[in-house]
Amino acid sequence: MLEALLWGAIASSSLVLGAALAMVRRWSDAVVGIVLAFGAGALIAGVAFELAEAGVAEGGALAVGIGLAAGAMAYFFADRAVEARSGRRGTGAAGAAGMPLAVGALLDGVPEQAVLGIGLATGDGVSVALLVAVFVSNLPESVGASADMLGAGRSRRFVPLLWLGVGAICTLASVGGRAIAEVAPPALTGVVDGFAAGALLVMLVDAMVPEARAKARDLAGLATVVGFAVAAGLSLLS
Repeated sequence: MLEALLWGAIASSSLVLGAALAMVRRWSDAVVGIVLAFGAGALIAGVAFELAEAGVAEGGALAVGIGLAAGAMAYFFADRAVEARSGRRGTGAAGAAGMPLAVGALLDGVPEQAVLGIGLATGDGVSVALLVAVFVSNLPESVGASADMLGAGRSRRFVPLLWLGVGAICTLASVGGRAIAEVAPPALTGVVDGFAAGALLVMLVDAMVPEARAKARDLAGLATVVGFAVAAGLSLLS
């Protein structure tokens, strides 16, 4: 459990790092977009090589398919609920600025890090490729959301505390993933892998890739391919 706690903390530490970077200086949209695109490419590789492939090997195609559908629907409806709530409160209000991104980081961070814990429980060790993908993809989300909240008047104490809380929940998800995998049948492990993959794919298509394209423009595609290549290479080496 301590090992899962350690790796979970490392993966989620980029959320707090992103908040710190936003407080130090203002980053251009182009830089945030390039990092976002790199993280998207890394996550695509993680979905393909670490979640879908490992899930099928562990629990079978049916289990992964069920998990994919459940994860996609769960993220879709949770994200719609967040958007509806922020819309009612007004996106320009200090209370709402940046909060949807923070909740989004929580929604995709929990299944991502649960999979890290599952890898430890099954004896495969931590997936370096998935760890890198999670770490890198968290950064622009945290930087962007933190900048929005600071610009809307949130205190410099509230912002890092918020990300510490999100990071703590995501870290505990790694421990929970390991605990579930130790007692669950292989089919359930496949469902969890599929759930994470489904949630990530919806998040990538609905939010991460469009935002990367809007911010980095023509460089987004190249950065995405570089992120995919790096994560795929790490996955093949591990």
